[in-house]
Amino acid sequence: MAPPGPTIRVGPPSFPGGTPGTPPAPSRDRFLVVASTAEWIEGARPRTLPTAIAPVLVGTGSALGAGVVAPGSALLALLVAIALVIGVNFANDYSDGIRGTDDERVGPQRLVGSRAARPATVKAAAFSCFGVAALAGIALTAVSGQWWLIAVGALCIVGAWFYTGGSRPYGYAGLGEVAVFVFFGPVAVLGTALTQAGAVDSATVGASVGAGLLTCAVLVANNLRDIPGDRIAGKSTLAVRLGGRSTRALYVALALVPFVIAVAAAFDRPGLLIVLVALPAAVRPVRAVLGGADGPDLIPVLRDTGLLLLAWALAVAVGLAVG
Repeated sequence: MAPPGPTIRVGPPSFPGGTPGTPPAPSRDRFLVVASTAEWIEGARPRTLPTAIAPVLVGTGSALGAGVVAPGSALLALLVAIALVIGVNFANDYSDGIRGTDDERVGPQRLVGSRAARPATVKAAAFSCFGVAALAGIALTAVSGQWWLIAVGALCIVGAWFYTGGSRPYGYAGLGEVAVFVFFGPVAVLGTALTQAGAVDSATVGASVGAGLLTCAVLVANNLRDIPGDRIAGKSTLAVRLGGRSTRALYVALALVPFVIAVAAAFDRPGLLIVLVALPAAVRPVRAVLGGADGPDLIPVLRDTGLLLLAWALAVAVGLAVG
């Protein structure tokens, strides 16, 4: 998933002889030897970090509500989440770049697609991040005693790579939203809560669903923006399959249903009513999407959706913590 950033258009096709869906073999002299620090930071897409921070906030809030204070475990969970998000960003940059998917795009610069860095270097950066996530995850399971979560962590890394990697990436088949919901919702929220408190309640399960839906909204906004280019590249995202009008309706539902879930859970956990203070953060992105924002005009929507996710997660975390 791509964060908002400077608008660029990369074209014509970057790789001689490349066709969408077929990894070409670019010559090494078409790439800069070393990308700048600023380009690597942009390639890591720091504006996607709310998708890593949000579920850890919610899970930690649940643990605090259960009377457990475990800052070390919370920090390890945050490190796992951040390393995975940056890793999947580099992995997507690599895989989309060598396929030529990024040759015609509206959005932030990609390292491989813009020829700022060699594909092998970006791939190595992705797997380095996955390695950090794995080590932090093993440490977290050792501290918590929840050893079965190692298998879950391995599945997360596999899912991160094959989102756009491999010969049949599931992100190209309209299944990206399913994976994002599972990994950034129930897996991340419940995993965080379990490693701190050892148990979860129904309110936390509901909150994990809301976190997953809002994270999907970030991806849907991104894919709504990229519909024209993805069609050309043969990338059949859910947005491409649904079309613009239905994708806009889906975005609105994903942005607002988490508030309904939290308010419903407030019948058992009244503190969750605090989530309503985050509702104004939904106004600007929802209005823009319903108003027909398209192309570069959707870049601010991505930013605002990330901020909405963070505001919702912080409010829900407080609500879970106070009960």
